[in-house]
Amino acid sequence: MSAPNKIVAPTAQPDTVYITFSAEINAHTTESLMATISGLVNKRVKKIYLALSTPGGVVMHGLTLYNYLRAIPSELVIHNIGNVDSIGNAVFLAAEASNRLACAHSTFMFHGVGRTMPQGVRLEEKLLRECINSIEVDQKRIGQILQERTQITPEQTEILFLEAQTKDATYAVGCGIVHQISDFKIPVGGPVISLVFQR
Repeated sequence: MSAPNKIVAPTAQPDTVYITFSAEINAHTTESLMATISGLVNKRVKKIYLALSTPGGVVMHGLTLYNYLRAIPSELVIHNIGNVDSIGNAVFLAAEASNRLACAHSTFMFHGVGRTMPQGVRLEEKLLRECINSIEVDQKRIGQILQERTQITPEQTEILFLEAQTKDATYAVGCGIVHQISDFKIPVGGPVISLVFQR
């Protein structure tokens, strides 16, 4: 006599998954975050809650993350839980305005795009012009994101880039970077994915 078939109840997917990301934005961390989120999207997770703190990093990878996060079908919430600096601001702005939160003592730091030249590089006119053009293009792209996603004007953007300013959460609410100042809280049983990178 054959054994009866066992009925296995499907495992319910959580509605919301929390991800903590506290790292520089570079090729490795960008690919890891995108792969993690892609896995959740494939599992049809409804809401992805990204707890973000970053010193910034490479513009190219930050803009890649911005465009990728804007494309995912899951609802995206991003919460500044420490510092969001440099290109990290573009990543933060990938969430819709009502889904951008910040802890009371968090900050946002803005500065112009720079280039680190390898030691011993000879700076001729052609190379300098290429560097300046690249910097201007990157700053224009970041500035357009700030202006499209907040109430920051082109004139204010220029000042932020030139003066390398750090702003608090109250400023961020006032200009539309952040919707609300609130503590970051993970509910009991809330699934958390912590991305850890070797230094």
